[in-house]
Amino acid sequence: MAYNLNQVAMISGLTTRTLRSYLKMGILQGEKIDGNWCFTEEDLSAFLDRPAVRQASSAKRNALIYDFLGDTYKKANRICTILDFPVSAEEAKDISSFFCEEITKRGQDIEFRFFSAGQLWRVILSGAEDAVTDILSAYYRQ
Repeated sequence: MAYNLNQVAMISGLTTRTLRSYLKMGILQGEKIDGNWCFTEEDLSAFLDRPAVRQASSAKRNALIYDFLGDTYKKANRICTILDFPVSAEEAKDISSFFCEEITKRGQDIEFRFFSAGQLWRVILSGAEDAVTDILSAYYRQ
């Protein structure tokens, strides 16, 4: 699967602006196809394995959880859920692809992080209650 710039932003927690800067600096590698950036699994993996990127991405994913917990003024039902998958790297690619495609397809207010946590692959989803539960339902129905 190829990832687009928005999907790399979802996974890493970094903004598309930051990712564009990384592209200019050569830290992030990708290919521009029909005016849109495309990234292979290998591009994404190499990028996320860089120490500075790993540190920035870790801070963003932790902030996602802390911000959710710290926001006591929510005006609508929201969910933040963490899923751990003890799967191979190959299976992890399928999981990542599924969540990226579902979130992109739905275009809803959902934040997504995906990363390796030791021998687990971890998914963090945060957003509107109905949107997150719909995506989780779709995952478990497949």
